[in-house]
Amino acid sequence: MTVEQDNPGKRVLLAKPRGYCAGVDRAVETVEKALERYGAPVYVRKEIVHNKHVVRTLTERGAIFVEETEEVPEGAHVVFSAHGVSPAVRESANERGLRAIDATCPLVTKVHQEAKRFARDDYDILLIGHHGHEEVEGTSGEAPENVQLVDTEEDVASVEVRDPSKVVWLSQTTLSVDETMRRVDALRERFPELSDPPSDDICYATQNRQVAVKTMAPECDLVIVVGSGNSSNSVRLVEVALDAGARTAHRVDHAGELDETWLEGMRTVGVTSGASVPELLVEEVLRYLAERGWADVSEVTTANEKITFALPRELRKNLGGARE
Repeated sequence: MTVEQDNPGKRVLLAKPRGYCAGVDRAVETVEKALERYGAPVYVRKEIVHNKHVVRTLTERGAIFVEETEEVPEGAHVVFSAHGVSPAVRESANERGLRAIDATCPLVTKVHQEAKRFARDDYDILLIGHHGHEEVEGTSGEAPENVQLVDTEEDVASVEVRDPSKVVWLSQTTLSVDETMRRVDALRERFPELSDPPSDDICYATQNRQVAVKTMAPECDLVIVVGSGNSSNSVRLVEVALDAGARTAHRVDHAGELDETWLEGMRTVGVTSGASVPELLVEEVLRYLAERGWADVSEVTTANEKITFALPRELRKNLGGARE
């Protein structure tokens, strides 16, 4: 696209990568395939991913979203969300005879496995994450006797361990990398022998989207992040943009939430989206901007993502042609 002649200097920097990650793509497709295979309704525990548009679209197709497995009729199909569940939730589903389909992101499953491994070795596990987030609840549930949540600076100061030589940190996958490392550094001041996880817990997609925003933010008067308010990685992108030098930044669910006053006095507008956001919502924002003179769009590419995840085994077994 080219800039309009009567609007010299106005431009949009479009972050790449943005939007759907492999885990979200897999989770959404899981619900779609389950509906195709079994027919409506298919129940989903919690939001399959944290995006209002996705949840509304799947609801219109016949998915029923519930808070707990107790709300699902006995024997029905239930999909576990991308954020993962605790063993107690799985046990509850089994007791009710539910036909569970596990859409937990494989990267979240990796953190679950780490928690179980360190619990077997009797480590104290300091889980860096946000109180009440489904992913944190699922990971904590894997080793409730060993896991302590570290959310705030106050948590860093108050956490206690049994043996300072046997303590490890893990993290929620959707946090800001910088925020997480600040917590780790503070914990290490208290516990110098604090062990690191065997591999980075922050999701590759979360990191990549933050790097792209960091790269373009210093040039941006305004950064618009498309994503829902309960999407941790989307909220973090606003913080990352401001920390990296953007004059201002706002999060919106969709173009209808944009405020025209935000554009006053702005020249360079950055646009990105969280890892659970369909591209069509970004396209709507770009159309909104183009109609107001920001028609010159340049992508800022910092990574090319090619990762894909297989559908859950429950669906692969029933859908022989499903992608691997």
